Amino acid sequence: MNRARRQLLAACVVAVGAVACANNLSVANIQTGRSLNSDKSVGTLTTAFKPNDTIYVSVLTEGSGSGTIGVKFSFQCRVISDPEKKVSYRGAAATEFHIEYSGGFPSGEYDIEVLFNGQPAGMRKIRVEP
Repeated sequence: MNRARRQLLAACVVAVGAVACANNLSVANIQTGRSLNSDKSVGTLTTAFKPNDTIYVSVLTEGSGSGTIGVKFSFQCRVISDPEKKVSYRGAAATEFHIEYSGGFPSGEYDIEVLFNGQPAGMRKIRVEP
C-alpha cells in the first residue's frame, strides 16, 4: 500500500472514530410541572395538575450529539399528543414539551412516555385532579 493510501485510510479511521465518540447524547431525567425556568427545565416539580393547567415536560439530556426526542401523552391507553423535536447539543441541556386543553383535561391518570431516537427512554405518571 503506498503512502498516500495509508494516510487516507488513517484519516478515515480517525474521522469515523470522532463521529462515533461525538454522539453520546442520552436522556438523564424527565421533569413534569406547571412552569418552566429560562433554561427550559421545570420550575416547580409536580405530578398533580388541575384540569386547566398547562402540563410541561422537560427532558434533561447529558453528553453531546444529536437525535430526536419525542413525548407521548396518553390518557386511558389513548395517545392524545405525540410531539417530537430534533435536537443537537454539546453538554447538558433541557428540551421542553407541553400540552394544554382549552376545555380542561378530564380527571384521571395520564402516562408520559419519552422516546429517544424512537426507543423508550423513560416514563412518568401524572394525575389531573378535579
